[in-house]
Amino acid sequence: MKTLQQQQSQSFSLFIIGSLFFIFGFITWLNSQLIPFLKQVCDLKTDTQAYLVTFAFYISYFFMSIPSSYILKRTGFTNGMVLGLLVMALGSLLFIPAALGQRYILFLTALFIQGSGLALLQTASNPYVVVLGSPESAARRICLMGICNKTAGMIGIFIFGTILFSNMEAISSNLIHLTGEAYEAELQMLSSRLIFPYIVIAVVLSLLALMLLRSNLPKIEPEEKEENKVEKSVFSSSYLYLWFGVIAIFAYVGAEVITIDTLTLYGNFHGYESVVAKNFSVYSLIALTVGYLVGIVLMPRFISQRTALTISCVLALILVCLAIIVPSLLSIGLIIALSFAHAVMWPCIWPLSLKGLGKHTKAGSAFLIMAIAGGALLPLLYGLLSEISNRQRAYLILIPLYIYILFFSIYGSKTGKNNI
Repeated sequence: MKTLQQQQSQSFSLFIIGSLFFIFGFITWLNSQLIPFLKQVCDLKTDTQAYLVTFAFYISYFFMSIPSSYILKRTGFTNGMVLGLLVMALGSLLFIPAALGQRYILFLTALFIQGSGLALLQTASNPYVVVLGSPESAARRICLMGICNKTAGMIGIFIFGTILFSNMEAISSNLIHLTGEAYEAELQMLSSRLIFPYIVIAVVLSLLALMLLRSNLPKIEPEEKEENKVEKSVFSSSYLYLWFGVIAIFAYVGAEVITIDTLTLYGNFHGYESVVAKNFSVYSLIALTVGYLVGIVLMPRFISQRTALTISCVLALILVCLAIIVPSLLSIGLIIALSFAHAVMWPCIWPLSLKGLGKHTKAGSAFLIMAIAGGALLPLLYGLLSEISNRQRAYLILIPLYIYILFFSIYGSKTGKNNI
């Protein structure tokens, strides 16, 4: 039985980590607004160019996850998270010269730096949530973190979308008739809308870093198994389920980013103006939040993490197959509904992948964070498919992703001697 002091310490820790997940969500889901906005401001010609926004942001996880694990070994969880927040603040400040010069490469660099800070934060915080209680209820705790994440995303999209797309329809109509310096001046005016929000974001991130530094989070380490035999490497066949889980995270994050960050342009494809279509991403985050609440109620009391993941994959396959063949608004609604099916995927894949890793938990977490690069590569592939075909049929890319996650749920997560 836990003492009252231990329970209070755990609740306080979850509150702090929940605040960080709020920041993750606020920063991450702004991309859904940046994609159509920068497509116009930087005069991008193709969807593939526009989806370099998600590429620059998420590819940082691939490059920074392993270095992040080494940084955390030297700094510890708390100091590592503080460093992550400060790196994100630096990336936010880089939006100022990017906006002033309308330099797409600078925007992408700023997003890469923000993603690097988030990679460090996530490498520390995700395993922290997993080990902060029993393994059986880990998915439930991650669902709580997901609610913080998606609530922040909804707030961010609403505020950010209002700032960026205010009077956008009239401005877009005016741009058609402008050329030369007048055209460039109008784009500069639009670009400058990014400056104040990112100054505020940088200040808030810096203040949160200071708060976290003073928070005195308890030190929690994964439980290590005593072994009489020679210590096994994380690459041992005993941990094969971890590597299946890494690919599952790659597939899941790619699917989640595609279904949310493409919605504004998908709405444009079906004739909706950006001022309306920008709200579709908010509806997706609402669907995710509802899914998290359902997961909290059902897991692990009524269904196991593995069963929940299996059901979610089957539901996602049904929804995406319908979305590809039905018309306009109904198709948009089905893509939004996919977020409900996504809700328990991340919370279930993480504990199923980390179970039984013991002292390899930090390394396993780093590899899982690396797989977030699925959010970089798969939306680009969606963009290419949309140019070859169209934005609706390009969602075919989701089908093999869900099939693989279903394989992980039924078979891959059980493969290995340590995950029983």
